[in-house]
Amino acid sequence: MTTYTAQPIAPAVLKELRDTDDAGRPCVAFTAADDAAVGSPLRCCLRSVEPGERIALVSYAPLRRWAAETWARPGAYDEQGPVFIHAEECEGPGDVRGYPFARPGALRTLRRYNAEGHIAGGRLLEIPEAADEGFDQALAEAFADPEVALVHVRAVEYGCFQFEVRRP
Repeated sequence: MTTYTAQPIAPAVLKELRDTDDAGRPCVAFTAADDAAVGSPLRCCLRSVEPGERIALVSYAPLRRWAAETWARPGAYDEQGPVFIHAEECEGPGDVRGYPFARPGALRTLRRYNAEGHIAGGRLLEIPEAADEGFDQALAEAFADPEVALVHVRAVEYGCFQFEVRRP
């Protein structure tokens, strides 16, 4: 059982992204075949893309979205990047057990942000065999700093946003 909660992209945000993404481009849906998209992380459901699913690759600015809710001012720390989502409304993550996309041996960076949306540190994590315990330890370390408001977990290889964890 995990100590912290991985947050998917919120349903209201997904609705907007399925129209126009955070780079101002229209959403273009496609069917996942035996291509690079299969197995990629879905940020709406916090699981991997399966063959035959209707998905879209959209630009998403997670810190910008959080800042709009909290009145933070991330300035230059605001960034956007590609994420896969279902092309149509979906059920969301359901009963997520453990941390999503936690393949042992994979490298993740846990980027910490303060209440203003500025980077407040970070940590590299090679996901151990006991993935939940590894994430729990890394997130406990992050939130031990009272200035840390949220953590973005990203894949090291491409910098892709995986999920967000907010201060409990």
